[in-house]
Amino acid sequence: MAKVIAIANQKGGVGKTTTCVNLSSCVAALGKKVLVVDLDPQGNTTSGYGVAKKGQQSNIYTCLINDDDVRQAIVHTKFNADLIASNTQLAGAVVELVELPRRENRLRSILAPLIPLYDYVFIDCPPSLDLLTVNGLCACDTVLIPIQCEYYALEGLSDLMVTLRAVKRRLNPTISIFGVLLTMYDGRTNFSAQVAEEVRRHFPGKVFASAIPRNVRLSEAPSHGMPVCAYDKFSRGAAAYDAVAQEILAKEQ
Repeated sequence: MAKVIAIANQKGGVGKTTTCVNLSSCVAALGKKVLVVDLDPQGNTTSGYGVAKKGQQSNIYTCLINDDDVRQAIVHTKFNADLIASNTQLAGAVVELVELPRRENRLRSILAPLIPLYDYVFIDCPPSLDLLTVNGLCACDTVLIPIQCEYYALEGLSDLMVTLRAVKRRLNPTISIFGVLLTMYDGRTNFSAQVAEEVRRHFPGKVFASAIPRNVRLSEAPSHGMPVCAYDKFSRGAAAYDAVAQEILAKEQ
């Protein structure tokens, strides 16, 4: 049975999609069966895996709104992971979901037949706390929160924690925080270390030992439609995400 991990933070620019693409591909490279669900209307996880956002007859939007067979929406990528793609159609789903029964649990129902087929399912949530993110939180077992090592690192996280508590209380009683991942870490500055310490104080025992550094290769890889471990497996970014993947597998064992 798959471990379903939602990658969520309503603040944009924290490395959420970068984490989803690169962490999922690293876990897949370690021999695990991985499914990636792009729940962000921007579709950056889709393009980050080298999959065209347009031209997919079935995608996460058609599954959520039109009840398409989710198995027909799976794209087998060349990076060992499977993908359910997204595109800008999904932006309208927030409004359309309001009219549908069990609107918060649509994604959970869609993914149910796939759970026995994979070891891990990663859900890239949009940078907002709308119905799409709530669907991601209801469908997951646990949440991974990327936090950038910058001045406003913890700003707005209280809103995410309020949402998580509400989802746990009313919709998904087993949801938990899997871990907090420090991104854009610059070991040359005292400031990054101070932010990291503050995050560890807020989330005791939940922060991954490995932090994701600022790395040019991480920025370049999406333009080539490749995860960083395929684009440059010897880069610092690839090594960092591989280390996090190893932590996840060790934690599960």
